[in-house]
Amino acid sequence: SPLARFVKYFFCLVIFGPLVAITVFRFMPPPVTPLMLIRSAEGAGIDYRWQSLSQISKHLARAVIAAEDGRFCEHWGVDLTEAGNAVDEWLSGERLRGASTLSMQTTKNVLLWPERNLFRKALEIWLTPQLELLWSKRRILEVYLNVAEMGPGIYGAEAAARKYFGKPASRLTPNEAALIAAILPNPRRWSPAAPTDYLLGRAEEISARAAKIDAYTTCIG
Repeated sequence: SPLARFVKYFFCLVIFGPLVAITVFRFMPPPVTPLMLIRSAEGAGIDYRWQSLSQISKHLARAVIAAEDGRFCEHWGVDLTEAGNAVDEWLSGERLRGASTLSMQTTKNVLLWPERNLFRKALEIWLTPQLELLWSKRRILEVYLNVAEMGPGIYGAEAAARKYFGKPASRLTPNEAALIAAILPNPRRWSPAAPTDYLLGRAEEISARAAKIDAYTTCIG
């Protein structure tokens, strides 16, 4: 029946479509992401300038790992320790936080949409181990640093470095890198070029953690 064929094709698309995209983007830069298209439809531009990881400051790589996923080199995509901590905090009365790893955020950025709901989160958890299986940690970090939203219409390290500091991403200082990492939870509200006191304090904490981190050398090289 037409309905049966539709269901069959739909599940084939859901199962194999992302796998094909993960395989292709292991070698090729994503030309665009769902979030870029959504923001563009809302009126923002798309400033997206792909750079290889070797052309992005190691200070920014360390700062992003320190800010977003301190166990990046230890987990297989889903950080069960951090997820358990988030649940414990929620049970104690605090607001439930996402506990998303860099791998999960990369999956969401490249393959999914930004809306927060259980279905999208389930897809994210389903697809992330596949991403980890087919990509190296270095590739995951490289793609994340290139496609993450870092301001209104600004995507990735190169566009952010040029916009906020007038320099290429390869020349970012530790302080500049920490400021960019500090805005990631809310990049459309905060700006590294005009940091609030809260943002400055957050950047200082990130700098302190980044100075101690050895994740870059242990799994990125």
